[in-house]
Amino acid sequence: MDDYNRDREEEQQRPKDPLQEPTPAENYEAPPSEPSYRTRTTTPPPPPPEPPKRRGGFLPALFGAILGGLLVWLLMFTVGGSDDNDNKTTGTVKESGSSKQVSVDIDSDLTGVVEKSTDAVVGITNLQRGQDFWTQSDTPQAIGTGSGVLYKKENGKAYIVTNHHVVENAEELEVTLDDGTKIAGKLIGSDVWTDLAVVEIDGKDITSIMEFGDSDALKRGETVIAIGNPLGLGFSGSVTVGVVSGKDRSIPIDINSDGAVDWQADVLQTDAAINPGNSGGALINMAGQLIGINSMKITEETVEGIGLAIPINLALPIIEQLEQTGEVNRPTMGVSLLDLRSIPVQQQSVLKLPEDVKNGVVVTEVFRNTPAQSAGVQKYDTIVEMDGEPIEDMVTLRKHLYNEKKVGDSMTMKVYREGKPVTIDMVLKDGNSF
Repeated sequence: MDDYNRDREEEQQRPKDPLQEPTPAENYEAPPSEPSYRTRTTTPPPPPPEPPKRRGGFLPALFGAILGGLLVWLLMFTVGGSDDNDNKTTGTVKESGSSKQVSVDIDSDLTGVVEKSTDAVVGITNLQRGQDFWTQSDTPQAIGTGSGVLYKKENGKAYIVTNHHVVENAEELEVTLDDGTKIAGKLIGSDVWTDLAVVEIDGKDITSIMEFGDSDALKRGETVIAIGNPLGLGFSGSVTVGVVSGKDRSIPIDINSDGAVDWQADVLQTDAAINPGNSGGALINMAGQLIGINSMKITEETVEGIGLAIPINLALPIIEQLEQTGEVNRPTMGVSLLDLRSIPVQQQSVLKLPEDVKNGVVVTEVFRNTPAQSAGVQKYDTIVEMDGEPIEDMVTLRKHLYNEKKVGDSMTMKVYREGKPVTIDMVLKDGNSF
């Protein structure tokens, strides 16, 4: 071995400094004639080449991660860092590892209607004299609590419509406004048949009244809101929401609790929750108009979500009469009636009606010394028209009689008697029946 090759071999066997830059000799590739082991001992073997797809996938993956991070950062900045004071999103914002409570003002059509209407709904407490437990003296005591609706303010007075059964037998009335103010109430008039009453109070503290709507314009499925004081003043101003479940419902009412039906109450049906204490409260539409006076609910164990309200179109003429005279003078004919549709087909054969007559009201009794007897009305006459307006059932008959007629008015009826049409004229008098 010559001196040149000996020096090279000693230099290659000397330990290398890992921080030292490679010298040109280290990058020298041996000619093919040199033994291959020399190359392997000077540098570690290179790793096997990666497949092309793995070498080329790193940069796109890195780029995608960076882009995704930027998008997330921009989204968080837009939602959490906005200074818009009208943001309606609720929740909490997390800042530097802690949660911050955010106050958000959320408005909707429903909340707007409720805010507009609640001041016009009041509580009414029925006070009757009884022995006080502590003083052993007769003092007015609360017998029950219901609701009422402020509908008019005039000449320093304000007027409230409520249910008859809320104020029945009251010796004193106490009215509680939405803000808790208590005012003495005076009963102007009450009507047991329609379960309506009007109460008068001093109007100096009254700032809001409710306007009347049109209950005839309601549609099944239309959203309605019930406002009142269920279970007493502790739940004053409670709001429940539902829909109009049905119109022109006739509900049998036993007024004197003798087990016999005394009256057919014409009501709206709703699934808005109505509970004891809601009586006399407001059923309103989404325009904030009064379209019904909450009156009752069906409480059978198998029944759920059937609340009943007096339609305002039927209540309005009664309210006006009670306010003006303290009582209701009703025009009557002096008969008892039954809906034709409620009579079984087999029994309708007695009436001998034409096949095209499907609706009407059948006279089941004519009372003495009444307009009906004087006009010649007979038992089993089937009333199909009044003053040219079709009469389908007792609801439409009562609407015509109570809303369009007054005591002393003349009325023309078309009836079917023994299968033939007959025209009857009569003059109406006051009374408490048909």
